[in-house]
Amino acid sequence: MIKSGMNTTENSASGALSLRVGIAAFSGLFLAAIALAVITANECHYNLLLKHIHASYTPSLLYGLISWLWWIGLLLALWLPAELRSRLLRFSFSGILLNTGLATLFAIVHLGLLQYEVHLASARWPAWGSIYSSLRVMTLWRFGVDLLIYALIYSFSGFLHSQSEAQRATVQGLRLERQLSQAQLKALQMQMEPHFLFNTLNAITSLVAQNRNQEAMKTLADLNTILRMTLRRKAPEKIPFAEELRVVESYLAIQQVRFAGRLQVRIDTAPEALDGLVPCFLLQPIVENAVQHGIAPRASGGLVETRIKRVGDMLWMQVRDNGCGPDGSATKGHGIGMQNVRERLAYFYPDKYAFDAVVPAGGGYEVTIQIPYERATA
Repeated sequence: MIKSGMNTTENSASGALSLRVGIAAFSGLFLAAIALAVITANECHYNLLLKHIHASYTPSLLYGLISWLWWIGLLLALWLPAELRSRLLRFSFSGILLNTGLATLFAIVHLGLLQYEVHLASARWPAWGSIYSSLRVMTLWRFGVDLLIYALIYSFSGFLHSQSEAQRATVQGLRLERQLSQAQLKALQMQMEPHFLFNTLNAITSLVAQNRNQEAMKTLADLNTILRMTLRRKAPEKIPFAEELRVVESYLAIQQVRFAGRLQVRIDTAPEALDGLVPCFLLQPIVENAVQHGIAPRASGGLVETRIKRVGDMLWMQVRDNGCGPDGSATKGHGIGMQNVRERLAYFYPDKYAFDAVVPAGGGYEVTIQIPYERATA
């Protein structure tokens, strides 16, 4: 429903913009036709003055207006009906054949109107008629000129129509691509969150089985914090890092209860990093990987260290463990969560992020992420 509303708004805005552009274009063409009509009327009237005939300017102006405003009416007829427009302005054999017949018909009607105007003007204004009553508008030359003007209008309108259709198809394609990306990202997040929830519930089950009820209650409280924050979010979205940090801290608190003294946690966050925006659930799967694949297989446990700071115009984040390293698990770095992180970064920061996963000299595993720093609005 939200996407439909967005599309309706976008379509309305696009339609309003197209309407404004169309009105501006036709206004310009109308003014140009008026100018040509006045020029034509002046030429007619000037011919009368050369003959020392003082006649009304009105018939000359009518002749000019009929000569040029006719084509504005033709443009309106071609562009206003959408179905007619798509059929007439298509560059195809049938389209050219159809327009040839229409051009012939319109030329005959147009020249007929001009000849009729000359006849009426000659009767109404005898002085004007003394010069133009014998004017033969219906000539082969004038007929050819009308066909040529129609061909120019058809070619120009067809070009604009094809460009408009191509642009509309491009915009529609981009809109569908964006919707597909959002749907895919939503599916990836839904795929990751049950994965995290399953692991956490597993930990709670273990605590209850060991009669560690107080620790189970604390774990449930931390899980409640994570779920409450998760349900408040509208994926896909970016959130202040302070919110992401609360999820990471709650997750690590859950795992510390599960592993007792085997898991040590160190979090070092620079204050200016807390209001930076990050994709939701960005670090949690990386931390989860460090715990599950680095620390859990070791009988002696280990340390998970998280550091976050701002470096220039970038937000720098690092998760490091001193566990088993990539050989500790066959799925190290290739699970649902890690793949999700990579795809999220590619979606939000195309060609503007860094993701490095390495084995430090001292062992373990280290994941470093750099993304553009964006300050969260209040």
